[in-house]
Parts: sequence; C-alpha cells; structure tokens
Amino acid sequence: MTHKISAPEAKNIQIRQQTLALAAIVQAAVLVDQIARTGQGEPQAIEASINSLFAFSATSAEEAYEGIENLEIGIRGLRDLLSGNDYGERKSVMRYCLGVLHLHKKLRKDTDTAASLRNRLQHTEKQKDFNGNDINMLSSSLSSIYQDTISKYNFRIQITGSAQELQNTNNAARIRTLLLAAIRAGYLWQQAGGSRWKLVLQRNRIFTETKQLLATEIRR
Repeated sequence: MTHKISAPEAKNIQIRQQTLALAAIVQAAVLVDQIARTGQGEPQAIEASINSLFAFSATSAEEAYEGIENLEIGIRGLRDLLSGNDYGERKSVMRYCLGVLHLHKKLRKDTDTAASLRNRLQHTEKQKDFNGNDINMLSSSLSSIYQDTISKYNFRIQITGSAQELQNTNNAARIRTLLLAAIRAGYLWQQAGGSRWKLVLQRNRIFTETKQLLATEIRR
C-alpha cells in the first residue's frame, strides 16, 4: 500500500530541497571568500562542490552532493546569512550569492551558451575519469570553461580578498570553478521551485530548516 503524501508533507519536502539548494550556492560562495582571503578552503567541501558539476542527472542538492554532510559549510553559512545578525565577513558571501543568481538567470535564457557549457563539462568528466581527481588539474579545465562561457557576459562578480592570493593561478582557477558550481546549484534551486520572491516570503521557514538540519542530521 503506497503512502499518499499530504500537502503539508509535500511543502516540508520542498522547503528542505530549497534549503539544501541554497546551501549549495552559499557553500561555493563561502569557499570563494575563504580562498580569496586566505588561499585555503575546506578540501571535502571544495571536492563536493566541484563534483556536483558532473551530477548531470541529479534533481536535488542532496543527490548532487552525495548527502547533506557534504553541504555542512553551506547549511551553516545559510543559517548565518538568514540570522539577521550583521556578520561583517558575510557581506562578500551575500554579494557573491546574489551575483551567482543573476548569472544563473542570464544562462537560463542563453540556451546556446548553456548547451556549450554542458558539452564542455561532459568532455571534462571523461578527462577527470582518465586523469584521476586532481583538484588543481580539474580546476584549471573548469576555469577555462567559465572564462569561455560565463565570463562573456557583461556582468562580472568582483572578488575581494588578498591581492597575493587572488594573483595565485591555482586560487584563481578554484574560484572560477566554485562560481561555476554555484551557478549549477542555481539550477537545483530552480528545480526545487525556488525564486527570489519565494526566498523573501519563506525566509523564516528556510532559516528554521537550516537549524533543524544542523540539529538532527549534522550533529557536531
């Protein structure tokens, strides 16, 4: 006998999916900020964000990131952004998130560039399988894809941080790769029914969901 999902249950599932998709965007933005300032980012989170670019058939962030434990940084970051507290270091993260959503909107309307990007990612996935999961090599390939596609738009996300770290070739490549992963997460947000006005209306519910996820599914 199949269980029929009630309307409240369906809404709860949708809020969870939207929260995790937003967390995926925030995670990439947090990592970009960390690398730009210090040259370092949490390796597991970076790897999970990069690998999500090759989860072509994934319909949820949980699937694309192979479990919510790989989204912990994003969930915590989203909680902090929605808390209402004025975290000075979070201003750059918020700016990156808004920029990513704007670029995602542009890409959605640009079917030729979106198709080219997907083809390049599929080709890179084959190289990844052949060369192994070397993050620097992979980031270099993905950075080139970003430059050939997303960087063609007039709108650019201005990254702020340490001049020394930003001039480092590997750091620059990882930053572009993570921005690409954030744009990919924008599609997961869209698939979960997310939109700008829904974020405004459901801010409190999403904030509550982040706290619930951290308390019950990521316990530390």
